[in-house]
Amino acid sequence: MNTPGGGFSTRAIHGGLEPDPSTGAVMTPVYLTSTYAQEAPGVHKGFDYGRTANPTRSALQRNLAALEGGTEAVAFASGLAATHAVFSLLSAGDRVLLGHDVYGGTYRLLDQVFKRFGLLFEVVDTTQLASVKAALKQPTKLVWLESPTNPLLHVSDLKAVCAAAKAAGALAVVDNTFATPYLQSPLALGADLVVHSTTKYLGGHSDCVGGAVITKDAELAQRLRFLQNAVGAVPGPLDCFLVLRGIKTLAVRMERHCDNAEQVAQALVKNKRVRQVWYPGLADHPGHAIAKKQMRRFGGMVSFDLDADLETATRFASATRLFQLAESLGGVESLLDHPASMTHGSIPRAQRLASGFTDGLLRLSVGLEDLDDLQADLEQAFRVTFR
Repeated sequence: MNTPGGGFSTRAIHGGLEPDPSTGAVMTPVYLTSTYAQEAPGVHKGFDYGRTANPTRSALQRNLAALEGGTEAVAFASGLAATHAVFSLLSAGDRVLLGHDVYGGTYRLLDQVFKRFGLLFEVVDTTQLASVKAALKQPTKLVWLESPTNPLLHVSDLKAVCAAAKAAGALAVVDNTFATPYLQSPLALGADLVVHSTTKYLGGHSDCVGGAVITKDAELAQRLRFLQNAVGAVPGPLDCFLVLRGIKTLAVRMERHCDNAEQVAQALVKNKRVRQVWYPGLADHPGHAIAKKQMRRFGGMVSFDLDADLETATRFASATRLFQLAESLGGVESLLDHPASMTHGSIPRAQRLASGFTDGLLRLSVGLEDLDDLQADLEQAFRVTFR
């Protein structure tokens, strides 16, 4: 198995991968098979059934582990399937600390699924270390955080929060989807598990759905592999291939995402119709110093709050042309999301407002298009909306 050291792009292209031994194919083949011939009962070449293992999936898992600096990765059919597997490590009565600004699907999974089975959770502001430590005075099994968060792009001190979790005997889990392994390495900062929606920046082309959990802990990896097989929420081999293909260009894509997002954020700050802009790369962002310390750059996501009501925000969301109004993020194309009615609609409005995002909040996934065209698109949307 090829596990090169060196720079990120080298690991992205070669980490955990070898040319196909039977043909010499440089690209990992797509193994479209549900079962495998056995030499005798229980005697096989490491593969017996497609739910349990697939060579294309195995290659993706090795590559993801190399990218995140882990020893093992476990791939799933979606980011939420990966999240489900992590919470399935817990038992009834266990308590979770959940970041106060997280993906709506994560909140929904805890609030409407796992809570019915006795899992307890408390929402806490993970950007405030004192709040985390205070909440950890009660027995806690797991701390779940995003940094930057979805959708307000808050930044938590991962090293400090992970250390606090470990001191309290809790697992520290970081959803690294927004930052990607190129920009941030949570395992190196003390996380026990790193979660990704591989649908997003890792795949990078809005053409597949998947998720993954990466760890350095052999016992946690074994339990996750058991859940992967027992529950069966596994990615198909073609989706695994597409994520592998996307990862090969992750570094160059992220540089362009960051370049464009920085300029878009700065332009929005100057717009009199915008109440507030959230982007960790802005010097006045509350988490800028921490982000600068733990991230390579500041990412391709920008959120902003229009100085307007819900009706005006939805009108703006429908007025862009290059920024497609759509769920998801992290593809080469630019997308616009209205969290209150789309990705975070499952979070009660009162809690959303308490967390700091209003009905006027819009989230941009800034793509790889020419910057001038992106800027022009936003400018025309402002003209149409506020004429």
